[in-house]
Amino acid sequence: MNVVVLAKQVPDPEAFVQITGEGRGLEIEQKFATNLFDEVALEEALRMKEKHGGKVRVVSLGTAKAIEVLRTAIAMGADEALLLDDEAFLEGDGNSTALALSRAASKDPFDIILCGRQAIDDDRGEVGPMVAQFLGLPHVGGIVKLDCDGGKALAECEIEGGHEVVECALPAVFTTERALNEPRTAPIAGVMKAMRTTIPKVTPADLGLTSGEVGLSGAKVRVERYLAPRKRQEVRLIPGEPADAALEAARILVDAERVI
Repeated sequence: MNVVVLAKQVPDPEAFVQITGEGRGLEIEQKFATNLFDEVALEEALRMKEKHGGKVRVVSLGTAKAIEVLRTAIAMGADEALLLDDEAFLEGDGNSTALALSRAASKDPFDIILCGRQAIDDDRGEVGPMVAQFLGLPHVGGIVKLDCDGGKALAECEIEGGHEVVECALPAVFTTERALNEPRTAPIAGVMKAMRTTIPKVTPADLGLTSGEVGLSGAKVRVERYLAPRKRQEVRLIPGEPADAALEAARILVDAERVI
């Protein structure tokens, strides 16, 4: 069972983010981590290798710093890693990113592609389904359980009010929910191995793509402007007995705020 995992480096949830350039850019504190949902995908791939054999290959698109994501994957137990590292790949949308990742994933035969249902930085959840479309493969999204046997997969997905069980032929693309598993901690031996491993890098030309098909040049969507979230109003505490405080709160809502 050969599994490809698509992993992304994202800003650490506690990293400071500031809008710059009159809303046209972001300045992000240099604190990064592997996308949480992709860690879940990697853990599932490793469990499948342990059960069925085969290998796990992890692919990431980003700057040279994104190699940290791939070293973490090797440390956890992945067999191979590949970094799409070229300036032409950067600042793309879901379409141009998925095109590049689909070409990289298909460089070697595989049975399954796994990735997180979304990246926690942009929350669009579009790359996984687009990769499936570029490769002409089935896609099952938001899985919380996955079993594979005899060239078929049985996936369980969360839906409103319950769960849905889907069967599909392999190869296929699956995007993972947080509830699928609990990612393991890399052992010390794995960390040492990862530090010695050479991570190969590829350019658009290596994937049979031109610079106009990837990154910003190949994007179908353009970011016009970033907007900061509305600041929350200051919290006002109303002293006194509960009944009196409730009356005062109602008066403020009617007379001062005029919301009721």
